[in-house]
Amino acid sequence: MLLAEGMLLCSLFWAFCWLGTGSDEKNIRNFSTYPDEVQKIVKARPELSGNIRQRGPAAIFAGNLLLFTALLFAMGLLTRQEYFAGNFLNTLLLGQALNLFDFLVIDLLWWRHTKRVRFSGTEESPELYADPRKHFYAFLRGVLLFLAVALINGYLLTWI
Repeated sequence: MLLAEGMLLCSLFWAFCWLGTGSDEKNIRNFSTYPDEVQKIVKARPELSGNIRQRGPAAIFAGNLLLFTALLFAMGLLTRQEYFAGNFLNTLLLGQALNLFDFLVIDLLWWRHTKRVRFSGTEESPELYADPRKHFYAFLRGVLLFLAVALINGYLLTWI
């Protein structure tokens, strides 16, 4: 059951990423995930720079914590265990599997190589999008995020 949940979660995340890209208007929503060189180019373009919405790292972390706590709690109801350790481990495995899928498949294999995420005027400059540093740092933050989610859900799923 946990494997099926993980596959469903990764498929939904892939669909969310795919549907959230494809135009400058969609891509600008995830502006902070772009390499610094791309950000400089976009900020220099008046038609795009006015649409940049940046949030601080704490706000992003808090929003993701709420989102993934709720999502993985709902999924955890299907595999709920009697004890904290089982609930914690199930949630941790799902979260870290999603984090690893995001890093390896979405970020390193797809995002860095597709024209779909590129801003207009940079479609023929794949080297601008090749730097994996922001994706790696996001992966490390995800490790901490999903550890926190697992602790919260481990407790909640045990005591409901």
